[in-house]
Amino acid sequence: MTTVDLSEFRTPGRGRGILDVFRWHYLLRLLVRKGTQTRYRNSALGWGWSYVKPAAQFGVYYVVMGIILELHRNIPLFAVYLFSGIVMVNFFNESFSNATKSITDNRALVKKIYLPRELFPIAAVIGAFIHFLPQAAILLVVCLLMGWTPSLIGLAAIVVAIVIVAVTALGLGMFFGALNVAYRDAQNFVEIIQVFSTWSVPVLYTWHMVADKAPEWLFNIYMVNPLAAAVELFHRGMWRPVAERAIATDGGELFAGPANLWLNAGIGLAIAVVFLLAGQAVFRRFERRFAQDL
Repeated sequence: MTTVDLSEFRTPGRGRGILDVFRWHYLLRLLVRKGTQTRYRNSALGWGWSYVKPAAQFGVYYVVMGIILELHRNIPLFAVYLFSGIVMVNFFNESFSNATKSITDNRALVKKIYLPRELFPIAAVIGAFIHFLPQAAILLVVCLLMGWTPSLIGLAAIVVAIVIVAVTALGLGMFFGALNVAYRDAQNFVEIIQVFSTWSVPVLYTWHMVADKAPEWLFNIYMVNPLAAAVELFHRGMWRPVAERAIATDGGELFAGPANLWLNAGIGLAIAVVFLLAGQAVFRRFERRFAQDL
């Protein structure tokens, strides 16, 4: 009796999860290219919206928080502080939202052919990162004009901050993206989380304000929130060097950074990895019915 070698075959519809991305990297590039090319199709401003939206958001927050509530008096270079936080929160919100909708937005592909479903949320996060780059470029130019000089610890803080946000958004995006296929009201929970992500991190205020009002145990929980840790790391890399330079030139006092910043960042990264593992587990549990539910 002739035997057939099946070692090179895989069970249909079952893969190795995120690890399959390395094997199917060419498809990932195609999905990312598709997302970037069609993002502003038939739009007059095109990629100009990458600048207009954060600029409008920054203008509103600066007037309300900086001028009306006078936070600009207590925070040196408040505009840089505010914008550096905004670009990180926008990166998270866009990555999270796009990853959540990635399966339903690509229902035609999901229903017709098999490919690792994880490619869709990962491509969504990468697309959001590409959209994040023009905003970060504006911030970098402003900081350079103010005398920003890179340092090893500052660059490390920026990179770790981006990694924390990307991993957190991917994990939550896979979790809610899988639920969104079967239960479309999952998108409503995502929108609620996005509201909290904007107001529950030190962007429109400082961590000192939270420390002054919250019990110590609650403040410690607040600081290991992955998004809060990432924002403070990004402030450490972008805002603090130019703020220190301004203080040295003009005089005044710069408030200290949060204690145990790198420890909190490490815990935040660990929490982000837990989100990713949980998101992957739920995603693999639901992906068997994606085609039917779509």
